[in-house]
Amino acid sequence: MPTTRAARRPVSIAEVRRRGAGAGLALVLALAAASCVATGPDAVPGPDLPDGPAARALDLTGELRTHDPALLAGADGEAWLVFSTGDERVGNGAIQVRTSPDGLDWADAGTLWTAATEPAWVRDVVPGVTNFWAPEVYEHDGTHYLYYTASTFGSNRSAIGLLTNPTLDPGDPTRGWVDHGEVLRSTPGEDNFNAIDPAIVEDADGTPWMAFGSFWGGIHLVQLAWPSGLPADPQAPPLQIASRIGAPNAIEAPALIHRDGWFYLLVSRDACCRGSDSTYNMAVGRSRAVTGPYVDRSGVAMTSDGGEPLLATRGDMIGPGGESVSGGHLAFHYYDAAAGGDFRLAIRTLAWDDDGWPIATTRGEQEVGARAEASP
Repeated sequence: MPTTRAARRPVSIAEVRRRGAGAGLALVLALAAASCVATGPDAVPGPDLPDGPAARALDLTGELRTHDPALLAGADGEAWLVFSTGDERVGNGAIQVRTSPDGLDWADAGTLWTAATEPAWVRDVVPGVTNFWAPEVYEHDGTHYLYYTASTFGSNRSAIGLLTNPTLDPGDPTRGWVDHGEVLRSTPGEDNFNAIDPAIVEDADGTPWMAFGSFWGGIHLVQLAWPSGLPADPQAPPLQIASRIGAPNAIEAPALIHRDGWFYLLVSRDACCRGSDSTYNMAVGRSRAVTGPYVDRSGVAMTSDGGEPLLATRGDMIGPGGESVSGGHLAFHYYDAAAGGDFRLAIRTLAWDDDGWPIATTRGEQEVGARAEASP
């Protein structure tokens, strides 16, 4: 039976934590800030480095063990927020929250709810839930919409729920959230999709869309409606927009970007949550229409296992994935080989090449890659 990342995660996180239990290490990105340069098409390469732009890695500090980060990047001195997969030992597995004044130094802000205040409907729809996973946060017209996931081990018995907050306070981001119940569910034996890992984007007309999915049937898309944030037509079947083709169809964790007339679909592929043995990696395709077809640089459709490589294991940064994008920044988790495979948060500023494709590798990684290619 195929196994979803969400379904595996309670066991895998525990295993990863055991491996890294003795590592009270500061959060680093394995690459020194000195190896990074400014981003954007006009970024100037340093000596003996590949031409073209490079992503910039934020030099994060503090211990931040975070899976599936949903980033809300601050602008003009505003606070930064990260919402992430829960820990069954805290708040009954509720979504975790961290805050930062600058995107560099982070503090724990607790969980979105407690065991006594969690959304009451979830355990009736998805029995056996231990953690809540893979949130997505999106601001529209002053209201913050937070989508979250409930799933079960080894099954596509899953559901996506919705919270809204009209007055999100970075000083206390756990307050003010109102639960609006179920957005979408998947049922074993009935649905060839998995209702986890939501990602939101608006099209040119301001219509919201939600991508989601893991393993079963790949990545799918449904149209939503403002201001409810719920499906525009609950009876409309989801549209498949990406697939690896064939078992186990190891693709999940979509993120969507609308930029310069293009829609970009970022996905995570292969095996997550295995510590230093993880093979997770990110790929991207793009389309002029939010509904696709999404293709890679060679024109291969993402529904046919296409995808332009975006970020993969390099050095001690193992299995990057579980991504989100906010304010031009890419947030993701990875497994730190230097910390025994413990998991970490990373945030990078995306760069873009002359053909309009995103770049998530830093200058240091490009240098290492160039040296590897030049080796006999």
